[in-house]
Amino acid sequence: MAANSVSHCFSLSIIMLFLYLQLIHCNVTYDRKAIAIDGQKRILFAGSIHYPRSTPEMWEGLIQKAKNGGLDVIDTYVFWNLHEPSPGNYNFEGRYDLVQFIKLVKKAGLYVHLRIGPYICGEWNFGGFPVWLKYVPGISFRTDNEPFKEYDAPDPVINTCNGFYCDYFSPNKPYKPTLWTEAWTGWFSDFGGPNYQRPVEDLAFAVARFIQKGGSFVNYYMYHGGTNFGRTAGGPFITTSYDYDAPIDEYGLIRQPKYDHLKELHKAVKLCEKALLNSDPNIVILGSYEKAHVFSSESGGCAAFLSNYNLRSNAKVTFNNMHYNLPRWSISILPDCQNVVFNTAKVGPKASRVQMVPTNVKIESWETFNEDVHSVDDESSMTVKGLLEQLNITRDTSDYLWYTTSVRISSSESFLRKGTPLTLSIQTAGHGIHVFINGQLSGSAFGTQQKRKFSFTKNINLHPGENKISILSIAVGLPNIGPHFETWNIGVQGSVVLHGLDEGKKDLTWQKWSYKVGLKGEADNLGSPNSIPSIVWTRGSLETLKHPLTWYKAFFNAPGGDDPLALDMSGMGKGQVWINGESIGRYWTISVNGNCTGCSYVGAFRQTKCHFGCGGPTQQWYHVPRSWLKPTRNSLVVFEEIGGDASKISIVKRLTTTDK
Repeated sequence: MAANSVSHCFSLSIIMLFLYLQLIHCNVTYDRKAIAIDGQKRILFAGSIHYPRSTPEMWEGLIQKAKNGGLDVIDTYVFWNLHEPSPGNYNFEGRYDLVQFIKLVKKAGLYVHLRIGPYICGEWNFGGFPVWLKYVPGISFRTDNEPFKEYDAPDPVINTCNGFYCDYFSPNKPYKPTLWTEAWTGWFSDFGGPNYQRPVEDLAFAVARFIQKGGSFVNYYMYHGGTNFGRTAGGPFITTSYDYDAPIDEYGLIRQPKYDHLKELHKAVKLCEKALLNSDPNIVILGSYEKAHVFSSESGGCAAFLSNYNLRSNAKVTFNNMHYNLPRWSISILPDCQNVVFNTAKVGPKASRVQMVPTNVKIESWETFNEDVHSVDDESSMTVKGLLEQLNITRDTSDYLWYTTSVRISSSESFLRKGTPLTLSIQTAGHGIHVFINGQLSGSAFGTQQKRKFSFTKNINLHPGENKISILSIAVGLPNIGPHFETWNIGVQGSVVLHGLDEGKKDLTWQKWSYKVGLKGEADNLGSPNSIPSIVWTRGSLETLKHPLTWYKAFFNAPGGDDPLALDMSGMGKGQVWINGESIGRYWTISVNGNCTGCSYVGAFRQTKCHFGCGGPTQQWYHVPRSWLKPTRNSLVVFEEIGGDASKISIVKRLTTTDK
């Protein structure tokens, strides 16, 4: 059973690879210098575009922009958990149509780098593994474990490098080429953290460093990041936007100057291709921080890379009896060993200016439905002693799990006479909780990507007799990286203690707890316009309906034009949103905690520099694909956990102008 279940992934991968080979027949080999296609060695530039992070209507345009940017290859993972959500049940429809995506790449005259997994990481929910895999008996992810094991992978498999820089990397055998499968163009964002910009001067510098060291394959991760629609974001706490500061932004628009500068880099390197692939570099010292990597082939080709690693000063160097000016932290490329055609630090004048512009669209006919916290215990699926781990109960069918218990308070308790509150403390493994006392929200608490586990401590008021404590535990994406992350717990996984009683403290941890998976609105599929809910929507003023755990429904007409669209959710708190039954994803307007003090291209890029967005939410705008809209009467459904002002939700369009 275990081996057969896990083998689905490999069967799937083989099928997809076979389909790809039916599309284009070629012989791929390699030597120590490069990959060879039909006997021709190539320096190849690739870019990651993940098919489920955009829509099929966007794919052709994204692929063409990648080609126009000088790419030879489109790179994508295969997302096992999308394609096999339950054992033996496959899905290759819509955004999951990998075959159609590959056909469009072929149509554009590009190659595909198909990363078949089964593990992908990718800030994707559970690292691309289907959650059911966790429950295969004896499984241990990403180890030499019989239920998990892959086919054996000896030579000719090539080990590769991922990172901000890879010029330090060498393959594990001298006869293998030097490949960079993830050149990080920026970085992902997590809710509460900053957004990141990686200066293109530094990215180009990193790529040129890799090429001059002998690298022959570079894949930009990401070239188009896209959107984590639905509940696909991992982490936990990864944002719905997966923009990644990529050359093509989340909405499919070109980001300048990053796009053009890399395009010019690709042209310059391709001019050096013959010399690079037919010789090894001769390194010439030009100064304390300056070097020349010179490639001279027997056929007469010559190319040189002049580098200046100084963080503070530009340099003037002499090479082949000619003088060159090298900006700090830069490389100049000379395809003929004489004339500079490109310098990594000299960026053209084009720069994108992005505006999120209001449309004239009115969102109308608002209705609401409030989750009934009082009835949660009555609708629970099980009651047991002690606190259970969340994922074991939900199997990721919902972000939400209710934990409910009761506490009887004697009328003789002194805190009642004194009018002093009790204190409730909760230890949890993450990712967030909302605590309700007798149906009323008492407070909320959340972890972070850096610290998933957290505690909740707050004064509460209880009355004589029976009191109900309901904890709504929230997952914000399953982990996608880390040792044995399939064993990491979420949910209320610690102690629950009541302090301030005459007896001192009362430990509620091993009391009877009732469990209910998900929300009433989820059970009724309120996000879908075609659902037939058992609940009754209520019309009323949004100003008087700012309650926690509230569903909102309204309608709007599609704005004219073809500019990309987004929802401005800045007036809301935290929750999920659907348009015409399609899940836009999780939203959360938590403010940025970062250091937005400036950004210099000089010096090694790390996640600690080049932050932006401080003073506002990590993500304010949420991509609405135009292909999801009808001309009129589009349904908008929002589930709000904390309480927000839905009247401030608006449809905006993304406009990009380029300074020249």
